[in-house]
Amino acid sequence: MSTALSRPRSRTAAALVTAGLAAVTLAACSSGSGEADGSQAPATASADAGPRTTYPLTLDNCGTKVAFQAAPDRVVTIKSSTTEMMLALGLGDHVVGSAFLDGPLPDSLQAAADGNKAITSPMAAQVPGSEAVLALQPDLVYAGWESNVSAQGAGARPTLAKLGVNTYVSPSACQEKAYQPDPLTFDDVFGEIAQVGQIFDVQDRAASLVAQQKKQLATVPKDGDGHTVLWWSSGNGTPYVGAGIGAPEMIMKAVGLKNVAADVPMTWTSLSWEKIVAADPDVIVLVDASWNTAQAKEKFLESNGATKNLQAVQHHRYVVLPFASTEAGVRNVDAAAQLAADLKQLDWS
Repeated sequence: MSTALSRPRSRTAAALVTAGLAAVTLAACSSGSGEADGSQAPATASADAGPRTTYPLTLDNCGTKVAFQAAPDRVVTIKSSTTEMMLALGLGDHVVGSAFLDGPLPDSLQAAADGNKAITSPMAAQVPGSEAVLALQPDLVYAGWESNVSAQGAGARPTLAKLGVNTYVSPSACQEKAYQPDPLTFDDVFGEIAQVGQIFDVQDRAASLVAQQKKQLATVPKDGDGHTVLWWSSGNGTPYVGAGIGAPEMIMKAVGLKNVAADVPMTWTSLSWEKIVAADPDVIVLVDASWNTAQAKEKFLESNGATKNLQAVQHHRYVVLPFASTEAGVRNVDAAAQLAADLKQLDWS
């Protein structure tokens, strides 16, 4: 088993990839609108002293017009990326229900979630039904995927709107060509942070988080040797991999790696093992998810006749990233920093 996969990350690497997000989160918590249960510190006089949002605020979100008459107070989040966005902006006390979390929170956001059972005890392992969502009386459903707010999910957007429930989908997940980022960039991710800050009238916090993430991203070292990489998210029969326009490509590009599926104009794609063997990537990113662990992926690679002779497999050149950090959101800069740090520890002989 590879060193990068089996050993805990060093204290130095861990500090590198969490310091920026932790610093801004702590600042947001110290200036957030606290509750009596102590889950957040009391607000300070200097909190959000910068630009204020003028309501009503109307947005075009993935082609749906959304009008906010005031900052949302009761929010249901679906997917880790949206829950973590709320926590990173010091808005965890507004979350009355969360669902479809892709993995544990990063250490930098644990304290912000403490005491909030809506986050620590999600309402559903996957997409909740509309009845369960409406029972929480939210005024906003914040979804990581467009499909989360459909008739088969938490409720269709027009239906929820008629019931007084706004919906907001992460812009990076828009599916219509006119709205889908092509390709996704860190500026798109920072744009969502800024827009959520505007929706909740915490523009100062959003600006601080964006500034800190830009500063951290600028320090991420680039691989200067033109190494190729396969980003394996899930699937065994036919692997599902990071393609050419989504968050995986954005993260790989940030560290100077060449994605073997970069020519596929999609966020994710299926890629045959025959094509992967022909590409023979220098390194493989193993996305760790409860339903398809990094350990299971490595075991498959090293026991399968078609893949065990890949140079990345022969030299155990694996980097593990948690699934929740691989979708567009506040953890993408950390994922790039972790990828860059772990690349340095691989065997390139």
